[in-house]
Amino acid sequence: MTAQQRRVAITGIGVVSSIGIGREDVWRNAIAGVSGAGTISRFDPSRLATQIACEARDFDPEQFMDRRAARRMDRFAQMAVAAARLGLDDAHLDPATIPDAGVYVGSGIGGLATFVEQTQIGFERGPDRLSPHFIPMMISNMGAAQISMQLGLRGPVLSTVSACATSNHAIGEALDAIRLGRANVVIAGGSECAVVEIGIGAFNAMRALSTRNDSPTTASRPFDAHRDGFVMGEAGAVLVLEEMSHAEARGAHIYAELLGYGLTADAHHVTEPDPTGTAPANAIHMALTQAGIAPDKVGYVNAHATSTPVGDPNEIRAIKVALGEAHAATCLVSSTKSMHGHCLGAAGGIEAALTALALEHGTIPPTINLEELDPACEGVDHVVNVARTAQVDYAVSNAFGFGGHNAALVFGRAGL
Repeated sequence: MTAQQRRVAITGIGVVSSIGIGREDVWRNAIAGVSGAGTISRFDPSRLATQIACEARDFDPEQFMDRRAARRMDRFAQMAVAAARLGLDDAHLDPATIPDAGVYVGSGIGGLATFVEQTQIGFERGPDRLSPHFIPMMISNMGAAQISMQLGLRGPVLSTVSACATSNHAIGEALDAIRLGRANVVIAGGSECAVVEIGIGAFNAMRALSTRNDSPTTASRPFDAHRDGFVMGEAGAVLVLEEMSHAEARGAHIYAELLGYGLTADAHHVTEPDPTGTAPANAIHMALTQAGIAPDKVGYVNAHATSTPVGDPNEIRAIKVALGEAHAATCLVSSTKSMHGHCLGAAGGIEAALTALALEHGTIPPTINLEELDPACEGVDHVVNVARTAQVDYAVSNAFGFGGHNAALVFGRAGL
């Protein structure tokens, strides 16, 4: 069977986030337009300009691993393992029956909390007091590695690191791995937990975050004329990808089909996107070409839109270039970051999950807090504040990262 003949189904969804833990909670809250933002609870944020975030407050790692294992992982790796277990449970797959499964799970930053804690110990108490687990807890590949070790999976394991495009790159590379015959099942997505004082402070220094501290739930407002930056989120989010005949042979439920993957670079600036929108549009074109889908067949775009002044209109420009202005005007667009925040390297994972569920349920999650559309963001059919019923056959999920990384995924409704 050739690479192009090997179709890839989404048979499991695992998410740990501020708007829920597990597929059902996350989908219910996304459709209801629930914000996961609040005043930061894990440390005193009073020294920060931004004192709000989308924290996964209900996450207890010991529900997914024993205490000893949890203590030897940074929170981002704990969330990765939890998301993987949730995804396999949702797919009704026992890890023991799929030892050759792959794990393609990335993180944009990795163990930032561990890095900060151990660096402080090193400075204050000396390098001989550093934990022997410092490096294995900090490095970004440990989300994927811990999933592999905790679940006994010995297939291809890869960790992508491409800032906010990390999860889309991981999912896209997993798609290619299945098509190339490297595995029949791959857990793919990302994990990120950068809600620590240094993390928030560093993004404040870049003036990237919202400072709407008096109203956390309305702070993330993509496309709105009064947006003032993103709200940082944390999450672990994966898809269970499965070769189609493998999934059908065991009677698996198929949420959607993953059809295409495109990736390009802006070659423009370390943080600001290319103002022409050409490179992200080319990533969308590449994904659609691989999928064999014409641009005018796309019914929904889950936008990367983070709620920053520069990024949101640039993405609308890219969508219009990629789909053509006439079709873009009729295409449904929403940014679910308005609810779960910007989860950095995990963003594409949770957004891919919500895109697949939107195709299955015929319901498009909204962009909440969109009160006054920025004229620079006009030209698409925004799903504003309330979920919309719409039977969509094909959807795109975008992810764009610092350094100019662009990654687009194309999904098809199951059974087409």
